[in-house]
Amino acid sequence: MRYFFQLLGALILTQVSFAGTPPNVVHIVADDLGVMDVGFMGDERYHTPNLDRLASQSMVFTEAYAPAANCAPSRACVMTGQNPTFHGVYTVGSSERGRASTRKIIPTPNRRYLSDEHVLLTEVFQRQGYTTASVGKWHLGKDPTAQGVEINIAGTQGGSPGRGGYFSPYHNPNLPDGPEGEYLTDRMGAEAVRIIKKHKDEPFFLYLPFFSVHTPIQGKPELVAKYADRDDVHPEYAAMVESLDQNVGRVLDTLDRLKLADNTIVVFTSDNGGIRDFSPQDPYRAGKGSYYEGGVRVPLTVRWPGVVAPGTTSDVPVTGLDFYPTYLDILGLDAGKPLDGESLLGLLKGANTLNKRPLVWHFPIYLQAYNPETDDGRDPLFRTRPGSTLRYGKWKLHHYFEDMAYELYDLEADIGEQKNLADKMPEKLAELTAMLERWRETYNAPVPTQPNPIWSQNTL
Repeated sequence: MRYFFQLLGALILTQVSFAGTPPNVVHIVADDLGVMDVGFMGDERYHTPNLDRLASQSMVFTEAYAPAANCAPSRACVMTGQNPTFHGVYTVGSSERGRASTRKIIPTPNRRYLSDEHVLLTEVFQRQGYTTASVGKWHLGKDPTAQGVEINIAGTQGGSPGRGGYFSPYHNPNLPDGPEGEYLTDRMGAEAVRIIKKHKDEPFFLYLPFFSVHTPIQGKPELVAKYADRDDVHPEYAAMVESLDQNVGRVLDTLDRLKLADNTIVVFTSDNGGIRDFSPQDPYRAGKGSYYEGGVRVPLTVRWPGVVAPGTTSDVPVTGLDFYPTYLDILGLDAGKPLDGESLLGLLKGANTLNKRPLVWHFPIYLQAYNPETDDGRDPLFRTRPGSTLRYGKWKLHHYFEDMAYELYDLEADIGEQKNLADKMPEKLAELTAMLERWRETYNAPVPTQPNPIWSQNTL
């Protein structure tokens, strides 16, 4: 059925008509921005007035999740509408991360980039007559213009800024250098504004995946100085967050000046949780690369004047996999059953719920630790060991393949995932385990079990 969908994609995605002007879309993705790194989620460490303004005009999803805990798989899921068991992008680079002797089993091989068989969101919009532009980090293939992107600014197969970091000269083949010392986040904001101005009289899909706040952690000197005396933030990181906020503000102001705001959907989110070593995500546990809440919870706001009531919130658990079916719903397209998310259009229009569903993350791979002292992971060597995680209602289940261990948490009572109830609630454990096993069977999800011959049990 899934392959049938891919083969018929060109036929299915051609039948849209609008009573009025099609809505523009500005889909903004921060890189590695934690759920607690923005003011509208209740943490005031960082200066985010523009994001807070956007949130006040939007629906804020208070329980939003990335479809994966690190960059490439999360973006691949959003752009395909399908989880990694189908597209094969489970992580960045190799699945054999960390010291070889510390990996007990052989992980599932990883696909680095999306294959050409996939119909990406950019291609969906392009086929509907939209100008499609990507400004910033692509990370899904070597040539974004072969993947539905008409205008590519700075996008490459790489996941980080070029050798110049956040200051020009950038050494990015798809971004001409600016004046020496120009700041990359400012340049991305300027390029986004330029595209909006140029294409204001036609429908556009602007994908704006900022490099910020991905490493290297480099802020503008004048903003770093602003935070130098603060002991509750990393000054360089705080400066990067503020620059990101400023440039989101530039985009919003441009939409207002050009009188495009009323017919433009603006989405703001992050690709995964924040790096705990730079910015703790308390009360959530761990951070980027982990499937505890701090690694997969993300900020999410959606603004659509006349459709989304401003200043509203939804506590329904949603995921980045939901963007693809939502956009299809908005465009009036029918993709059939193969997509792995659900349309959020009803929620955006004011319905207070979706059908109750499990959210599942499957990660048959390894991700080594950033900092064992601050990561707050399951063990000090890895942020992620091979396993699966499921959320259903208030319950969160973790299953690890190396030792076939389970962790069960009640998120209403224990949002920090500190009290493992697996031994105390055998019936609930059995119910959720069966649900997870059905999901893995349905998706033919690989469960690696082959022993690693050079593993040493003395390493941990």
